[in-house]
Amino acid sequence: MEIVHVYTKLRSEFGRQCLLSDRPAELLVDVPPDPSLALQFIQKTPRDQALQACRDMSEHQVNTERFESDSCGINHVEGGWPKDVNPQEVEQTIRFRKKVEKDESYINSILQLGSVMEHCIRQNNAVDIYQVYFEEEEEVEEAPDAPSAKTINVFRDPNEVKRTVTGLSWHPDGGRKLAAAYSCLEFQKTSKDMSLDSYIWDIENPNRPEMTLKPASSLICLDYNPKDPHTLVGGCYNGQIAYWDTRRGSQPVEVSSVEQSHRDPVYKIIWLQSKTGTDTFSASTDGQVLWWDVRRLSEPTERLVLDLSREGNLDRALGAISLEFESTMPTKFMVGTEQGVVVSCNRKAKTPAEKIVCTYDSHHGPVYALQRNPFFPKNFLTVGDWTARIWSEDIKESSIMWTRYQMSYLTDACWSPVRPSVFFTVKMDGVLDVWDILFKQNEPTLSLKVCDEALYSLRVQDNGRLVACGSQQGGATLLEISSGLSTLQKNEKSLLAAMFERETKREKILEARQRELRLKERSRSEQSREEDVGREDGEDSPDQLISRAQKDFYSVVETELRRRRDREDQENRRRRVPAFPGANPSLDRFLLEPSGASCSQCS
Repeated sequence: MEIVHVYTKLRSEFGRQCLLSDRPAELLVDVPPDPSLALQFIQKTPRDQALQACRDMSEHQVNTERFESDSCGINHVEGGWPKDVNPQEVEQTIRFRKKVEKDESYINSILQLGSVMEHCIRQNNAVDIYQVYFEEEEEVEEAPDAPSAKTINVFRDPNEVKRTVTGLSWHPDGGRKLAAAYSCLEFQKTSKDMSLDSYIWDIENPNRPEMTLKPASSLICLDYNPKDPHTLVGGCYNGQIAYWDTRRGSQPVEVSSVEQSHRDPVYKIIWLQSKTGTDTFSASTDGQVLWWDVRRLSEPTERLVLDLSREGNLDRALGAISLEFESTMPTKFMVGTEQGVVVSCNRKAKTPAEKIVCTYDSHHGPVYALQRNPFFPKNFLTVGDWTARIWSEDIKESSIMWTRYQMSYLTDACWSPVRPSVFFTVKMDGVLDVWDILFKQNEPTLSLKVCDEALYSLRVQDNGRLVACGSQQGGATLLEISSGLSTLQKNEKSLLAAMFERETKREKILEARQRELRLKERSRSEQSREEDVGREDGEDSPDQLISRAQKDFYSVVETELRRRRDREDQENRRRRVPAFPGANPSLDRFLLEPSGASCSQCS
């Protein structure tokens, strides 16, 4: 055995040596129990007591100073060119490339770098980084969670005088940013101290806006360009159109002239599907729809007056308050008006009169929201007064589905971009309603009290998970919807298509029946009108009415007397009379006397 430790000591200090030997056990003391002593014992009541082995702790809250972050960015440009070469000029860059490619050092460098690059390519090809493991395992279906939503952030107007969030637009590249338009729509409540700025927020930082937009007049609506995430366009309260490029700062790059712009506030503006990605169109309550090219906003490229008589009279035009454009239908667009009418238009019509195709009488008040279903473009959603309605393009008399009348006014709505049967509505009482018409039609699937003030705007992120709501006091609330409401369900498209088709057929049958009843009523009214042709128009005096009543009374009496007389004559003819008159004078006298008289012989 290996010795690990050695202890050294003198033998004399160890003491006497221990001598051990085996011997049997010895009983030293034996104390037997005494029963008399048991009576003297008192039993103690048991008591439980807990002891804490760790140290006592206390919790306190302290408000620390807020850490303010600022987002900064750098626009990178292509470098490495000589000073005498402009990288923006294609001809100069091509000429310089050809010159470099002829240099021997360039060829040697390429040959040296080629072996290094080949080694890296072989490494990449050795392992398939996109290989999917566990393909054969079956996916376990999770139980669907209950519909819910939670508040993530609230972006508040940083100014002292709070304004309404009248428009929202998500950043097209992943939805990391949210643009909000702030304005006061009540003209008499505006003050000199009220700011005109609108803001772009980073959804991760609600403390401070990422960028400020500084228009000449407060923005009512704005929209990100789906083709270029750095540009956005907005409609101002004074009717102008403003265009921003976020790389160039807070000031607008282009602004339309006042003379060529709308005469009323611009309530909606949308980017169009075009090759250049610079076309947009706007709508206002002045009754005009204007098309613009943001590269030249001096005047609109096209103009449409919403005059239903198709005469282009601006005085009789309907005020536009909402717009709808679907990229899959580039020639069609729809306009919601202040009068509750939805106007379907065709941009490629030859004459302005042919651009207005048809109308839908939808609501009792302004149509605040209008959007086609992203999965079924022939069906569109409208919101106005106290209801939300779903329409079919084929039926113009009535909607195919609608919600019951709510207690509060509805102000905005939109479809879910991922679930075809789900749409969202906001109301004046600050409630967000989520409707799933496949699940239930009489009431919303989820109702959430977002804030105490009225909600005026609503936008859903492209992935359908985040919803932004704008309030009257300048708060933009960001909510996250549960996965059940933001994930496409099994057979949802086919079930909704069957539902839309069924409801459309039902409305067509009812519309045909209603048309038949109207034709019957029209024919009945025409008959009564023909009977009243001989009557005089206008109201008669009391004397004329009395004289007409007397004439009617006497004519009725004469008709009745004539009827009785004819009946008596018929009865007399039935009786047997002599072949020759005068054969029985008394009978002749009886027959010739009026009824009620009697002959002398009978009396």
